[in-house]
Amino acid sequence: MRNQYNVIDSDGHILEPLDLWDKYIDPKFRDRAPKIVKGENGKERLVIEEHQVGNGQLGIGRIGAVGARQGVVAADTMEYKDGKPGGFDPHKRIPDMDADGIDAAFLYPSLGLFSGAIHDPELAAAVCRAYNLWLADYCKPYPDRLFGVAMLPLQSVELAVEEMKFAREKLGFRGGFIRPNPYSDKMIHDERYEPFWQAAEDLDFSIGFHEGASSGMPTVGVDRFDGRGARHIISHTMEMMLACMSVIWGGIADRHPKLRVGFLESGGGWIAPWLDRMDRHFDDQGFNDSGLSMRPSEIFQRNCWISFEPVEGSIKVLADYIGPNKILWATDYPHPDGFFPGAPKMIRDRMKGLSEETQHGVMAGGAMGFYGLN
Repeated sequence: MRNQYNVIDSDGHILEPLDLWDKYIDPKFRDRAPKIVKGENGKERLVIEEHQVGNGQLGIGRIGAVGARQGVVAADTMEYKDGKPGGFDPHKRIPDMDADGIDAAFLYPSLGLFSGAIHDPELAAAVCRAYNLWLADYCKPYPDRLFGVAMLPLQSVELAVEEMKFAREKLGFRGGFIRPNPYSDKMIHDERYEPFWQAAEDLDFSIGFHEGASSGMPTVGVDRFDGRGARHIISHTMEMMLACMSVIWGGIADRHPKLRVGFLESGGGWIAPWLDRMDRHFDDQGFNDSGLSMRPSEIFQRNCWISFEPVEGSIKVLADYIGPNKILWATDYPHPDGFFPGAPKMIRDRMKGLSEETQHGVMAGGAMGFYGLN
């Protein structure tokens, strides 16, 4: 393990190889595993449990077309296999990280972001196990630079806890992810999920919430708008705000003082007014029905982290307000709305004038604290 980390990508992504399910999944689930098919319009689609994820208008192949926000536009009919090579191959990812001066990256899925749309808990668990086994192999050649984040099948609390223990004890993962959207139409602070949070605390296992567009899961507010842009704005931020509300106001973090929770890929600027509003209702006894033992902002400081995107101007204003060691940042490599090359420089440019200590906290300190890399 490296002694010094100065630049950490807190939310990078891989591209699952198309033969992952054949090689890693329990054979009895192989015929039901996620697959990519080509539609009549020539665009590839992700199919899970015989239902299509997304609206089919945009091809899933473009998920590996990093650079779209920097002017690199891929064809709508781009095939998934032609995505950024570093998404599939760790040996090709490391040179890309070196080009940006990134010391380490914590890795989330691409196709697997849609695993919450699987209805059968046992199939979900098999898909997660196969993915986690493959991800461990992907990270293995560079154990001090590539860190896998486990996919957890929260369709069943029992199976999610089992996978969490496997990922921690057998694979050496430091954290896992779940969707902010409701599983089984229940918010995450529902009492049924208490064993999940207890296990995360006991295992010293960080939990990151990560959204995905057109997810096949309940998504707040998207029924009110038709355009892809509006729905993407709504889904990522508002579902994360509600997950944050569950973790803090719903009492999860209050009950589990050692738990570490991160809110990822949803923008970060909303966290300050959101905490202020929770504090205002905590302080007003006419509204405070939370039962919390401390103010929501104090709970956030103890238990939570928030990720900013490289384009967010508010990071300079909020770095010291929130605390630089509570902030994460991400490249979103190799997704089309990710930034490569140049994400670390974009973050630094937005922090000009801040102290070196604050800048180091944002660039690496937050990630080290959240993922237990200290």
